[in-house]
Amino acid sequence: MNPLNVVHSIRQYAGKIQTLRNQSRTERLLNALPASIRKDIGWPDRFDRYRPWL
Repeated sequence: MNPLNVVHSIRQYAGKIQTLRNQSRTERLLNALPASIRKDIGWPDRFDRYRPWL
């Protein structure tokens, strides 16, 4: 196997892990907001259909 392919695969995997971590962190921050603000922005009701990772 070409060493460049291995490096590319590792970077791609690391990028996916970082994306999942960022999404989880964002969700935690939004859930920490007061209920009135969450309701104003439509969280989580409006975004349930946009979460393909779950």
